[in-house]
Amino acid sequence: MNKLKSAVKVLVVDDQPLIVEELCEFLESSGYHCVPCESSRQALQRFSEDAEVGLVLCDLHMPDMDGIELVQSMQKIAGKQRAFEAIMLTGRADKQDVIKALRAGISDYYQKPINLDELLEGLQRQEAALEERQKELQLGHLNQKLQYLSESINDLYQDLDKVRRGPLQVADGEGRQDAGAAQVPSIFNQLSPRQMEVAWLVGKGQTNYQIACELGITENTVKLYVSQVLRLTHMHNRTQLALALSPSHSPMRQQVSAH
Repeated sequence: MNKLKSAVKVLVVDDQPLIVEELCEFLESSGYHCVPCESSRQALQRFSEDAEVGLVLCDLHMPDMDGIELVQSMQKIAGKQRAFEAIMLTGRADKQDVIKALRAGISDYYQKPINLDELLEGLQRQEAALEERQKELQLGHLNQKLQYLSESINDLYQDLDKVRRGPLQVADGEGRQDAGAAQVPSIFNQLSPRQMEVAWLVGKGQTNYQIACELGITENTVKLYVSQVLRLTHMHNRTQLALALSPSHSPMRQQVSAH
């Protein structure tokens, strides 16, 4: 009885076309979508192009690049953003090869001629393991986003607190009131102290990284503030913002004030 169609694709790699054909036919009938490859180089290309490939069946002994080298190359492509599980197929079960494969991160191995039912069970186990790894990756990404959001919200609350305590003071990046602050276009009056501070630093030509270091906040938080400033002032880019705050571009100031 066939299982439900799996969302994970299986990359089948062997330099013998008949083996690739047999494995793919069996796995397709068992609910998997297979990506057949007859060389390591072809496998690397398919793996790079198709992010849905999450399971890899590869022969150990192949020309140009053996199965262990292939999996290691795939690991470099995947980095920390993508998870996959690999199973090695070998016609010569040399102990040292098996140890080397396991150390390289290959999850399991089967000796040829392959018992297809055993292989299917093994593939299903690795699919379950892959699902857990993918959940961990997603949780990690979510936690990182929540951390950035928390830091941004904390900065925004600090700005609100400053507004409640007193009138808006426009200062440059070093805490000194800017000499041209009184001439700032009225459209900037709606900005919070922190937003105005970021705007001045952008106007001084600083990068997001430099601004983050100077203000003691994350680079992502700086990006959030820059986006807010551009939206509130109806400007299209950092260059337009910098010109609007430059004392040598009074026409731009007048244009922005009249927007």
